[in-house]
Amino acid sequence: MRILLIHTDKFSYHVTEKTSAVSKLAELDESRMKGGCGEALVAFMASEKTDEQGIESVAKQAAATIVEQAKRLSVGTVMLYPYAHLSSDLSSPRVATKLLARVHELMKETGEFEVLEAPFGFYKGFDIACKGHPLSELAKTFTPSGEKKEGKEEDLHVSEAVKTEDGITSDWRIFTPDGGDIPTAEFDMKSAPHLKEMCDYEFEGSRAVTEPPAHIELMRRLELVDYEPASDGGNMRWYPQGQLIKWLAEEQVSRLTNEYGAMRVETPIMYDYEHPNLKSYLNRFPARQYVVISDQKEFFLRFAACFGQYMMQHDMQLSHRMLPCRLYEISHYSFRREQSGELAGLRRLRTFTMPDLHTLVKDKAAAREEFLAQMKLAQKCLDDFGLEYEVAVRFVRGFLDEDPEFARSIAKQAGRPILGEIWEERFFYFVAKLEFNFIDAQGKAFCLSTVQIDVENTERFDITYVDEDGQKKHPILMHTSVSGAIDRVLCAILEQQAMRIKNKEVPMLPIWLAPTQVRIIPVAERHNDFCASLLPKIPYRADFDDRDMSVGKKIRDAGRNWIPYVLVVGDNEIESGSLTVRVRGGDQETMSIEQLNAAIEEKVKGLPYKPLNVAARMSVRPIFVG
Repeated sequence: MRILLIHTDKFSYHVTEKTSAVSKLAELDESRMKGGCGEALVAFMASEKTDEQGIESVAKQAAATIVEQAKRLSVGTVMLYPYAHLSSDLSSPRVATKLLARVHELMKETGEFEVLEAPFGFYKGFDIACKGHPLSELAKTFTPSGEKKEGKEEDLHVSEAVKTEDGITSDWRIFTPDGGDIPTAEFDMKSAPHLKEMCDYEFEGSRAVTEPPAHIELMRRLELVDYEPASDGGNMRWYPQGQLIKWLAEEQVSRLTNEYGAMRVETPIMYDYEHPNLKSYLNRFPARQYVVISDQKEFFLRFAACFGQYMMQHDMQLSHRMLPCRLYEISHYSFRREQSGELAGLRRLRTFTMPDLHTLVKDKAAAREEFLAQMKLAQKCLDDFGLEYEVAVRFVRGFLDEDPEFARSIAKQAGRPILGEIWEERFFYFVAKLEFNFIDAQGKAFCLSTVQIDVENTERFDITYVDEDGQKKHPILMHTSVSGAIDRVLCAILEQQAMRIKNKEVPMLPIWLAPTQVRIIPVAERHNDFCASLLPKIPYRADFDDRDMSVGKKIRDAGRNWIPYVLVVGDNEIESGSLTVRVRGGDQETMSIEQLNAAIEEKVKGLPYKPLNVAARMSVRPIFVG
């Protein structure tokens, strides 16, 4: 920051117009269109790019210097005047407003001065009469000192909701399908060990990773996903087989959501930080943001598909007959600037794929009904992925008190005891939030599917519908991710298989997600042509191991890659026309090609399909992970 301090006999300013750099600022109050003072110390101030590295440090240095000079001159009035012309390396408007506000706050805290402030973001004319004595003018430059107090949050891109999370106190309950409402300390957890793990994780409060999660070794060994050293942490590379699984998962989530009645849309990935509606919403969402600069303006990368869908819903014309109205998007990509110590494989990322459904409903009664229906949809989705999960629901007490049976209905539909968290106050935009949590091999919980009832944002974004009486009204908004982040779905699948390995069980992917569903292995090179002729007869993802290695090694490799069906073809199979099939997790069987196809069809019927995403002949495939 650069400042120029001038001791004046009098000073006055008047606003002429907004600057182009901050054209989205709200209109200025009439009382601030002009201002002035008599004898005063006027502080002309310009915020620079380096200030973002330590706003608190710079603000304290600037305030201390202004206070010191004001005392030296024995003046009782200080005028803070934003003045961009002091620097050619200006910070963004958002950084500048935060810094100037902090200097103003620190000055007022002294209680020794009348502190006036000219508006930021407007062209102004001013009249000044400088005293002209040796101490009447002083110029200073401040840079961040690096003195950052432990635990103090100075990241500009952290919402107020994130800062609030640590201070929340909760009433924790266990809701049971038979209508029970029991304090967690009194509930017998012996019958629900995974629920206990989730409770322990919630009460511990730490998300830091102390050891690598089990799925990391598996995602690399199976050549699905890996770290990208050329990118920011929490941004992954997806190899062909991992990308195929991701595509299939997205397709199934989209199919379920579309069949439920949602209309699929697509929206931008970046939004203006200074947009008045979005700016207030950012402080209500518990996520840290990435920021990009374009045309001297700051944009944040979306952490969900909310923003574009809000804007779309604002422009829509709706009547009560059109409710519920559902918009859906697979957000490629969503970004959250998670803390580096929390990043761990696919469990917590900075860039991820999030299926996002936003539903407008008429009122809270309709929201509760839709909540249970969308919960059922999420259960179906997670069952298709073969995932086990625990359920948590979070309420603002006032909302729960309006219908105490609602929590019991959720537990009944879950068919198991569920964890309930009750807040006395509403800290975020929602009054109810359902979470399907997966417990990984380390006993840590992470959220997959979620359903939320939002009571703020239709008013914030002026989303309306026309009711029976012809009046415009604000609906209730519901946020839902039927699966949760697609990346986390694969994380959960791999973690679940890691637990199977730990329990001496055979790990396997759901057959519809297996990158290769059938592998054909020749006993000798002379059997290659027959093996190759089988490929077009199998209407599933089949490959052919024609590499120059022993049969035993090929069979072991197929096992290490969790291939569901392995066909070993030799002289007997060619002569008899019957196939020797090793079924993963089962016995070796003799089948015809028709019987094999029928067995696979039974496992994958009604689920998405995509051809191989690698070469069918293994001898020509690259190795992605050495």
